[in-house]
Amino acid sequence: MLRVVVRRLLQLVVTLIALTALIFVWLRNLPGGPIDALLGERATPERRELLTKALGYDQPILVQYGKFMQRILTGDFGNSIRTGDPVVEVLGRAFPATVELALAAMIIAVGLGIPLGYLAARHRGRTLDNLTVGATLLGISIPIFFLGYLLKDVLTQNIHWFPPSGRVSTGLDNTNVTGFFVLDGLLTREFDATADALWHLILPAITLATIPLAVIVRITRASVLDVLNEDFIRTAEAKGLRHQTIRGRHVLRNALLPVVTTIGLQTGALLAGAVLTEKVYNWGGLGTLITDSITGSRDYPVLQALILVAALVFIVVNLLVDLSYAVIDPRVRVR
Repeated sequence: MLRVVVRRLLQLVVTLIALTALIFVWLRNLPGGPIDALLGERATPERRELLTKALGYDQPILVQYGKFMQRILTGDFGNSIRTGDPVVEVLGRAFPATVELALAAMIIAVGLGIPLGYLAARHRGRTLDNLTVGATLLGISIPIFFLGYLLKDVLTQNIHWFPPSGRVSTGLDNTNVTGFFVLDGLLTREFDATADALWHLILPAITLATIPLAVIVRITRASVLDVLNEDFIRTAEAKGLRHQTIRGRHVLRNALLPVVTTIGLQTGALLAGAVLTEKVYNWGGLGTLITDSITGSRDYPVLQALILVAALVFIVVNLLVDLSYAVIDPRVRVR
């Protein structure tokens, strides 16, 4: 197990180094580049030359990359072009919102997806299976932004079950300790704030969870069907083992490997879905920050930090997925 962890961590380091090199080259080849983004309408040749020297862009490319890596390793991503605040602070305000939304979406997707996929496989060809397969096909086909606006129109404007936007109601935003509003309400014992944060979280989480839920259901169903046809399942049934033992210890556990892989990939893909979901519900997380940084002010320091954070999250999630293989299937530890 230790060997697996060390090997994966080394791969993580190599991947991040390669990614920083790509970001370094990408930023310097974008139309206009960081210099024009910083100067804006004041981009005269004289000002460009002065800023180029101030930022060290006149130095050899390897020297520039070395300084770029040094700043990243020390957590210095510079200041936002749009607000002037340190990039770390900008990310610190937006990151908890997206993580809270993504966690809620994955709890819904995994909590419903695995049981529904398993039940659909156990009742293959019956009404439950047909309804589940049809619902998952519909869930994958509907674009997130359309589903978000549909749910928002029906459940917030017509029925008034949920708030239309935002993370918390006005007057209940004074419990911000960690940035995770549900957790903050519990830490400060402001249970009204916790309930309010959950009330705001439910609809965006359902919207964001739709596609991962559909994918997890279909992968679980296919994986369980494959395991049910294996010889060791027939042997266990012939030995007279209880159905609960066969389903829990043999069927579900052996079917989980592809499901866990899917969960890891879908967790990384949630960042892409969060851009649309946060825009619909005015959530104010990383998705909103990405949109504003690209379309608004060409905020290159924020963009490079966002790319690195997204890549790091994706790599860490997949590292956890790889480690979970050894827990689920002992044969992985042997190999």
